[in-house]
Amino acid sequence: MYPGFYYMFDPTYILIIIGALLSLFASARVRSTFSRYSSVRTLRGVTGAEAADMILRQAGIYDVKIQHISGDLTDHYDPSSKVLRLSDSVYGSTSVAAVGVAAHECGHAIQDAEGYAPLRIRGSLVPVCNIGATLSWPLIILGVILSWNQTLIQIGIILFTVVVAFHLITLPVELNASSRALKILSYTGILHGDENDEAKKVLSAAALTYVASAAGMILQLLRLVILFGGRRDD
Repeated sequence: MYPGFYYMFDPTYILIIIGALLSLFASARVRSTFSRYSSVRTLRGVTGAEAADMILRQAGIYDVKIQHISGDLTDHYDPSSKVLRLSDSVYGSTSVAAVGVAAHECGHAIQDAEGYAPLRIRGSLVPVCNIGATLSWPLIILGVILSWNQTLIQIGIILFTVVVAFHLITLPVELNASSRALKILSYTGILHGDENDEAKKVLSAAALTYVASAAGMILQLLRLVILFGGRRDD
């Protein structure tokens, strides 16, 4: 059996610690940046919901509903129901941060309308990803309990790899949505001058959370491979 189980300190925990620190840093960065620019009102004074409506109409999208959802930074676009949901801090706010986030979610709606390939791939991975997130660790642990049953362990690792793949394909989807948002905000005149740079800072901070999440998942997969990737004999 893997000798690390006999010691109080497993050196592979370092990978988990690194991932956790990256996540904490990214989360703190996005919240501080969003908070900073939530107090900066746009010159046009449009709310996040109004900006979203303007952007969708500009893109020729009329079948997407804009809804208010409770919570903080819970904004998202649901392609299955064609609904763009904006949080408390975005829907009715006239801040640069709110307009930037609303535009980002509109970027996803535009991706959906155009059939953006990475978005479709991510959508197709959702069912398998949910299965992987639910069963990967139980299968690995069961495999260890059953005298290092390599079949169960390898299936568990494969399922976890699908979860990692989902996080990786999320990166281009999110980065592309932010890129679209910044271009739209600029050429439609919803934001002016320095407001575009401020919105970019908000969206860049948000993108960092996805990078940190993907990095954390890769580190977890690396730990699984180190711990369970090869056959362990007693």
